[in-house]
Amino acid sequence: MSTLQHPAASGPATVTEATTTQRDRRDVSSRASRPAGKGRRNRRPVDGRKVKRSGLLTAVMIVFVVYSFAPLFYLLVNSTKTQSSLLSTFGLWFGGKFNLWQNIVDTLTYNDGIFVQWLGNTLLYVVVGAGGATLLATVAGYGMAKFQFVGRRAVFAIVLGAIAVPGTALAVPTFLLFSQVGLTNTPWAIILPSLISPFGMYLIWTYAVDAIPAELLEAARMDGAGEFRIFFTIALRLLAPGVVTVLLFAVVATWNNYFLPLIMLSDPKWYPLTVGLNQWNAQATGSGAQPIYNLVVTGSLLTIVPIVVAFLFLQRFWQSGLAAGSVKA
Repeated sequence: MSTLQHPAASGPATVTEATTTQRDRRDVSSRASRPAGKGRRNRRPVDGRKVKRSGLLTAVMIVFVVYSFAPLFYLLVNSTKTQSSLLSTFGLWFGGKFNLWQNIVDTLTYNDGIFVQWLGNTLLYVVVGAGGATLLATVAGYGMAKFQFVGRRAVFAIVLGAIAVPGTALAVPTFLLFSQVGLTNTPWAIILPSLISPFGMYLIWTYAVDAIPAELLEAARMDGAGEFRIFFTIALRLLAPGVVTVLLFAVVATWNNYFLPLIMLSDPKWYPLTVGLNQWNAQATGSGAQPIYNLVVTGSLLTIVPIVVAFLFLQRFWQSGLAAGSVKA
Protein backbone atom coordinates (compact mmCIF):
# COMPACT_ATOMS: atom_id res chain seq x y z
CA MET A 1 0.00 0.00 0.00
CA SER A 2 1.61 3.30 -1.07
CA THR A 3 1.51 6.43 1.03
CA LEU A 4 0.59 9.71 -0.66
CA GLN A 5 2.09 12.95 0.70
CA HIS A 6 -0.10 16.01 0.78
CA PRO A 7 1.25 18.83 -1.38
CA ALA A 8 0.89 21.32 1.48
CA ALA A 9 3.32 19.33 3.59
CA SER A 10 6.14 19.44 1.03
CA GLY A 11 5.37 22.79 -0.58
CA PRO A 12 7.22 25.18 1.79
CA ALA A 13 10.36 23.01 1.93
CA THR A 14 10.41 22.73 -1.83
CA VAL A 15 10.03 26.47 -2.25
CA THR A 16 12.77 27.14 0.34
CA GLU A 17 15.19 24.76 -1.35
CA ALA A 18 14.49 26.32 -4.75
CA THR A 19 15.01 29.82 -3.37
CA THR A 20 18.29 28.81 -1.72
CA THR A 21 19.51 27.18 -4.92
CA GLN A 22 18.70 30.27 -6.96
CA ARG A 23 20.45 32.51 -4.40
CA ASP A 24 23.58 30.32 -4.48
CA ARG A 25 23.61 30.45 -8.24
CA ARG A 26 23.36 34.24 -8.19
CA ASP A 27 26.25 34.45 -5.68
CA VAL A 28 28.42 32.20 -7.79
CA SER A 29 27.65 34.15 -10.96
CA SER A 30 28.28 37.48 -9.24
CA ARG A 31 31.64 36.28 -7.89
CA ALA A 32 32.57 34.93 -11.31
CA SER A 33 31.70 38.21 -13.02
CA ARG A 34 33.46 40.37 -10.38
CA PRO A 35 36.72 41.91 -11.66
CA ALA A 36 39.93 40.44 -10.28
CA GLY A 37 41.13 42.25 -7.16
CA LYS A 38 37.83 44.00 -6.46
CA GLY A 39 36.64 43.62 -2.91
CA ARG A 40 39.98 42.55 -1.48
CA ARG A 41 40.11 45.55 0.80
CA ASN A 42 37.28 44.18 2.93
CA ARG A 43 38.56 40.62 2.92
CA ARG A 44 39.04 39.24 6.41
CA PRO A 45 41.73 36.83 7.55
CA VAL A 46 40.93 33.39 8.90
CA ASP A 47 40.77 34.64 12.48
CA GLY A 48 38.01 37.13 11.58
CA ARG A 49 39.96 40.35 12.14
CA LYS A 50 39.54 43.07 9.55
CA VAL A 51 42.68 44.09 7.71
CA LYS A 52 43.17 47.85 7.76
CA ARG A 53 45.30 49.60 5.18
CA SER A 54 46.34 53.22 5.29
CA GLY A 55 48.05 54.94 2.40
CA LEU A 56 49.07 57.85 4.63
CA LEU A 57 50.68 55.54 7.20
CA THR A 58 52.55 53.71 4.45
CA ALA A 59 53.86 57.00 3.07
CA VAL A 60 54.98 58.12 6.53
CA MET A 61 56.81 54.83 7.13
CA ILE A 62 58.56 55.14 3.76
CA VAL A 63 59.74 58.61 4.73
CA PHE A 64 61.08 57.29 8.03
CA VAL A 65 62.90 54.42 6.29
CA VAL A 66 64.51 56.78 3.76
CA TYR A 67 65.45 59.21 6.55
CA SER A 68 67.04 56.38 8.56
CA PHE A 69 69.01 54.84 5.70
CA ALA A 70 70.16 58.07 4.03
CA PRO A 71 73.18 58.57 6.38
CA LEU A 72 74.21 54.93 5.95
CA PHE A 73 73.96 55.26 2.18
CA TYR A 74 76.00 58.47 2.34
CA LEU A 75 78.79 56.70 4.25
CA LEU A 76 78.78 53.73 1.91
CA VAL A 77 78.89 55.87 -1.23
CA ASN A 78 81.51 58.36 -0.05
CA SER A 79 83.77 55.67 1.40
CA THR A 80 84.45 54.59 -2.19
CA LYS A 81 85.78 58.02 -3.23
CA THR A 82 89.19 59.60 -3.10
CA GLN A 83 89.80 62.81 -1.20
CA SER A 84 89.48 64.94 -4.36
CA SER A 85 86.37 63.23 -5.74
CA LEU A 86 84.75 63.34 -2.32
CA LEU A 87 84.81 67.14 -2.39
CA SER A 88 83.96 67.57 -6.07
CA THR A 89 81.15 65.03 -6.76
CA PHE A 90 77.55 64.66 -5.64
CA GLY A 91 77.42 63.32 -2.10
CA LEU A 92 74.62 60.79 -2.58
CA TRP A 93 76.03 58.95 -5.56
CA PHE A 94 79.21 57.26 -6.69
CA GLY A 95 81.76 59.23 -8.62
CA GLY A 96 85.26 58.80 -9.93
CA LYS A 97 87.51 55.88 -9.06
CA PHE A 98 86.25 53.11 -6.77
CA ASN A 99 88.64 53.54 -3.85
CA LEU A 100 86.97 51.69 -0.96
CA TRP A 101 89.68 49.10 -0.30
CA GLN A 102 92.48 51.65 -0.44
CA ASN A 103 90.54 53.92 1.93
CA ILE A 104 90.14 51.04 4.39
CA VAL A 105 93.87 50.29 4.28
CA ASP A 106 94.76 53.96 4.71
CA THR A 107 92.33 54.30 7.64
CA LEU A 108 93.76 51.28 9.45
CA THR A 109 97.39 52.33 8.91
CA TYR A 110 97.17 56.12 9.30
CA ASN A 111 99.25 57.57 12.14
CA ASP A 112 100.82 54.20 13.04
CA GLY A 113 97.47 52.43 13.14
CA ILE A 114 95.86 54.62 15.80
CA PHE A 115 92.40 53.69 14.46
CA VAL A 116 93.01 50.04 15.35
CA GLN A 117 94.01 51.09 18.86
CA TRP A 118 90.84 53.15 19.20
CA LEU A 119 88.84 50.15 18.03
CA GLY A 120 90.52 47.99 20.68
CA ASN A 121 89.75 50.58 23.36
CA THR A 122 86.10 50.67 22.31
CA LEU A 123 85.87 46.88 22.42
CA LEU A 124 87.44 46.92 25.89
CA TYR A 125 84.92 49.46 27.16
CA VAL A 126 82.02 47.53 25.61
CA VAL A 127 83.04 44.06 26.80
CA VAL A 128 83.93 45.05 30.37
CA GLY A 129 81.56 48.01 30.81
CA ALA A 130 78.45 46.84 28.96
CA GLY A 131 78.97 43.20 29.95
CA GLY A 132 79.43 44.11 33.59
CA ALA A 133 76.44 46.45 33.50
CA THR A 134 74.26 43.66 32.09
CA LEU A 135 75.40 41.20 34.76
CA LEU A 136 74.88 43.65 37.62
CA ALA A 137 71.50 44.77 36.28
CA THR A 138 70.38 41.14 35.94
CA VAL A 139 71.43 40.17 39.45
CA ALA A 140 69.96 43.30 41.02
CA GLY A 141 66.73 43.16 39.04
CA TYR A 142 66.19 39.50 39.88
CA GLY A 143 66.80 40.20 43.57
CA MET A 144 64.39 43.12 43.58
CA ALA A 145 61.70 41.06 41.87
CA LYS A 146 61.92 37.87 43.90
CA PHE A 147 63.08 38.89 47.39
CA GLN A 148 61.31 40.96 50.02
CA PHE A 149 63.47 43.20 52.23
CA VAL A 150 63.29 46.41 54.22
CA GLY A 151 63.61 49.54 52.10
CA ARG A 152 62.45 47.91 48.87
CA ARG A 153 60.16 50.84 48.05
CA ALA A 154 62.96 53.32 48.66
CA VAL A 155 65.24 51.44 46.28
CA PHE A 156 62.46 51.45 43.69
CA ALA A 157 62.13 55.23 44.00
CA ILE A 158 65.90 55.71 43.71
CA VAL A 159 66.05 53.57 40.56
CA LEU A 160 63.24 55.52 38.92
CA GLY A 161 64.92 58.79 39.88
CA ALA A 162 68.23 57.61 38.40
CA ILE A 163 66.48 56.76 35.13
CA ALA A 164 65.00 60.26 34.96
CA VAL A 165 68.40 61.97 35.35
CA PRO A 166 70.24 62.33 32.00
CA GLY A 167 73.78 61.04 31.82
CA THR A 168 75.19 64.35 30.63
CA ALA A 169 74.03 65.98 33.87
CA LEU A 170 76.21 63.54 35.84
CA ALA A 171 79.30 63.81 33.63
CA VAL A 172 80.87 66.81 35.38
CA PRO A 173 80.27 65.52 38.96
CA THR A 174 81.67 62.17 37.85
CA PHE A 175 84.76 63.88 36.43
CA LEU A 176 85.33 65.79 39.68
CA LEU A 177 84.95 62.59 41.70
CA PHE A 178 87.35 60.60 39.53
CA SER A 179 89.88 63.43 39.46
CA GLN A 180 89.97 63.36 43.28
CA VAL A 181 90.91 59.67 43.30
CA GLY A 182 93.31 59.94 40.34
CA LEU A 183 91.38 57.81 37.83
CA THR A 184 90.99 60.36 35.05
CA ASN A 185 92.82 59.61 31.78
CA THR A 186 92.61 55.88 32.51
CA PRO A 187 90.29 53.17 31.16
CA TRP A 188 88.62 52.93 34.57
CA ALA A 189 87.21 56.41 34.08
CA ILE A 190 85.07 54.97 31.27
CA ILE A 191 84.48 51.44 32.56
CA LEU A 192 83.31 52.19 36.10
CA PRO A 193 80.50 54.64 35.16
CA SER A 194 79.40 52.24 32.42
CA LEU A 195 78.79 49.48 34.98
CA ILE A 196 75.72 51.29 36.32
CA SER A 197 72.54 50.80 34.32
CA PRO A 198 69.39 51.86 36.21
CA PHE A 199 67.20 51.32 33.16
CA GLY A 200 68.62 47.83 32.66
CA MET A 201 67.95 46.97 36.27
CA TYR A 202 64.38 48.26 36.03
CA LEU A 203 63.81 46.30 32.82
CA ILE A 204 65.03 43.03 34.35
CA TRP A 205 63.02 43.77 37.48
CA THR A 206 59.74 44.14 35.63
CA TYR A 207 60.53 41.21 33.35
CA ALA A 208 61.45 38.81 36.17
CA VAL A 209 58.17 39.39 38.01
CA ASP A 210 56.19 37.39 35.43
CA ALA A 211 58.95 35.40 33.72
CA ILE A 212 59.99 33.37 36.78
CA PRO A 213 57.17 31.59 38.67
CA ALA A 214 57.55 31.71 42.43
CA GLU A 215 56.44 28.05 42.63
CA LEU A 216 59.45 27.02 40.54
CA LEU A 217 61.85 28.75 42.90
CA GLU A 218 60.17 27.18 45.95
CA ALA A 219 60.40 23.75 44.39
CA ALA A 220 64.11 24.25 43.74
CA ARG A 221 64.69 25.34 47.34
CA MET A 222 62.80 22.32 48.64
CA ASP A 223 65.10 20.11 46.55
CA GLY A 224 68.09 21.63 48.34
CA ALA A 225 69.36 24.02 45.66
CA GLY A 226 71.14 27.14 46.87
CA GLU A 227 70.29 30.64 45.73
CA PHE A 228 73.31 30.95 43.44
CA ARG A 229 72.54 27.62 41.79
CA ILE A 230 68.89 28.60 41.36
CA PHE A 231 69.90 31.89 39.74
CA PHE A 232 72.47 30.50 37.30
CA THR A 233 70.69 27.25 36.36
CA ILE A 234 67.01 28.26 36.44
CA ALA A 235 66.41 32.00 36.65
CA LEU A 236 69.08 33.05 34.16
CA ARG A 237 67.65 30.80 31.45
CA LEU A 238 64.17 32.17 31.94
CA LEU A 239 65.53 35.71 31.90
CA ALA A 240 67.52 35.19 28.67
CA PRO A 241 65.32 37.40 26.40
CA GLY A 242 65.37 40.26 28.91
CA VAL A 243 69.11 39.86 29.50
CA VAL A 244 69.83 40.06 25.76
CA THR A 245 67.67 43.16 25.50
CA VAL A 246 69.56 44.87 28.33
CA LEU A 247 72.86 43.75 26.79
CA LEU A 248 71.94 45.27 23.44
CA PHE A 249 70.97 48.60 25.01
CA ALA A 250 74.18 48.65 27.09
CA VAL A 251 76.38 47.80 24.10
CA VAL A 252 74.84 50.53 21.94
CA ALA A 253 75.11 53.10 24.74
CA THR A 254 78.76 52.26 25.48
CA TRP A 255 79.75 52.03 21.82
CA ASN A 256 78.25 55.46 21.09
CA ASN A 257 79.47 57.05 24.32
CA TYR A 258 81.11 60.37 23.46
CA PHE A 259 80.71 63.04 26.11
CA LEU A 260 82.11 61.06 29.05
CA PRO A 261 85.33 59.98 27.27
CA LEU A 262 85.70 63.50 25.91
CA ILE A 263 86.00 65.03 29.39
CA MET A 264 87.68 62.06 31.09
CA LEU A 265 90.47 61.30 28.62
CA SER A 266 93.27 63.53 27.35
CA ASP A 267 95.66 60.88 26.03
CA PRO A 268 94.73 59.80 22.46
CA LYS A 269 95.91 56.24 23.13
CA TRP A 270 92.84 55.70 25.38
CA TYR A 271 90.32 57.34 23.07
CA PRO A 272 87.30 55.33 21.87
CA LEU A 273 86.30 55.52 18.22
CA THR A 274 83.78 58.31 18.79
CA VAL A 275 86.31 60.74 20.26
CA GLY A 276 89.09 59.65 17.92
CA LEU A 277 87.05 60.18 14.76
CA ASN A 278 85.96 63.58 16.03
CA GLN A 279 89.63 64.47 16.45
CA TRP A 280 90.29 63.41 12.86
CA ASN A 281 87.34 65.47 11.69
CA ALA A 282 88.76 68.53 13.45
CA GLN A 283 92.09 67.96 11.70
CA ALA A 284 90.37 67.63 8.31
CA THR A 285 88.15 70.70 8.59
CA GLY A 286 89.92 73.13 10.91
CA SER A 287 92.71 75.59 10.27
CA GLY A 288 95.62 73.93 8.51
CA ALA A 289 93.29 71.13 7.40
CA GLN A 290 94.85 67.82 6.46
CA PRO A 291 93.59 65.76 3.47
CA ILE A 292 92.08 62.99 5.58
CA TYR A 293 88.37 63.66 5.24
CA ASN A 294 87.98 60.46 3.20
CA LEU A 295 89.55 58.61 6.13
CA VAL A 296 87.00 60.18 8.49
CA VAL A 297 84.13 58.93 6.32
CA THR A 298 85.65 55.46 5.89
CA GLY A 299 86.40 55.24 9.61
CA SER A 300 82.79 56.15 10.39
CA LEU A 301 81.62 53.35 8.12
CA LEU A 302 83.93 50.85 9.81
CA THR A 303 82.73 52.06 13.20
CA ILE A 304 79.08 51.22 12.58
CA VAL A 305 79.71 47.79 11.06
CA PRO A 306 80.25 45.92 14.39
CA ILE A 307 77.19 47.47 16.04
CA VAL A 308 75.00 46.66 13.01
CA VAL A 309 76.23 43.04 13.05
CA ALA A 310 75.56 42.78 16.79
CA PHE A 311 72.07 44.19 16.37
CA LEU A 312 71.20 41.79 13.54
CA PHE A 313 72.56 38.84 15.53
CA LEU A 314 70.62 39.75 18.69
CA GLN A 315 67.50 41.03 16.94
CA ARG A 316 65.29 37.99 17.52
CA PHE A 317 66.18 37.91 21.23
CA TRP A 318 65.60 41.66 21.44
CA GLN A 319 62.17 41.48 19.86
CA SER A 320 61.05 38.62 22.10
CA GLY A 321 62.37 40.47 25.13
CA LEU A 322 60.41 43.61 24.33
CA ALA A 323 57.21 41.65 23.59
CA ALA A 324 57.43 39.51 26.73
CA GLY A 325 54.62 40.23 29.14
CA SER A 326 52.53 42.12 26.59
CA VAL A 327 50.21 39.13 26.09
CA LYS A 328 48.89 37.12 28.99
CA ALA A 329 47.04 33.85 28.86
